[in-house]
Amino acid sequence: MMHRNRRIAIILSDTLQSIGLQSLLTDYFPPVEISKLPVADLLTPAGNDHFNHYFTTPDIYTAHLDYFLPRRSKTILLFNCGEPASAPSSATHFLTLQASQETILEQLQAYLPEDIPSQFADEGNKELSSREIDVLQQVVKGITNKEIADKLNISLNTVLTHRKNITAKLGIKTLSGLTFYAIINGIISGDEIEL
Repeated sequence: MMHRNRRIAIILSDTLQSIGLQSLLTDYFPPVEISKLPVADLLTPAGNDHFNHYFTTPDIYTAHLDYFLPRRSKTILLFNCGEPASAPSSATHFLTLQASQETILEQLQAYLPEDIPSQFADEGNKELSSREIDVLQQVVKGITNKEIADKLNISLNTVLTHRKNITAKLGIKTLSGLTFYAIINGIISGDEIEL
């Protein structure tokens, strides 16, 4: 199975934010091909239209609406404190910079669709491994990724990988769908779920 790299453009004036974002994307969402674009590149006609996702700030987004509006569904805006009321009305994806690493990873996971096949997923194998079942049990109980990692003595990255594999194998992306699957298949009882 061939793997396509997810092509990501980081358009930030803050070097530390750019390096930190690149590190998270490279470590937790491989395979990625990251380009750090200077704002001046946005002024060139259509030369940078081959990216799957764009990361930038609200100021850059607003200053270059002509560039970003056609790409708004692929653009993620970085905010210091949640989604402010002053967010551009055309923007739909937000990343909170001052959140915990786990929250940022969960936000990234929501915005970066699993359109790239997992290296562990096999279309013919819908059986969950025993570790994936352990992770699924914790997920449907409402346990956070960090708590699952601590409880099962595995890294946060491993938890995220198991979650991606579970989603790929089962074709179920919602928590309610995973919960239903777990109950129907005897992985968890309805009494164990917190409402």
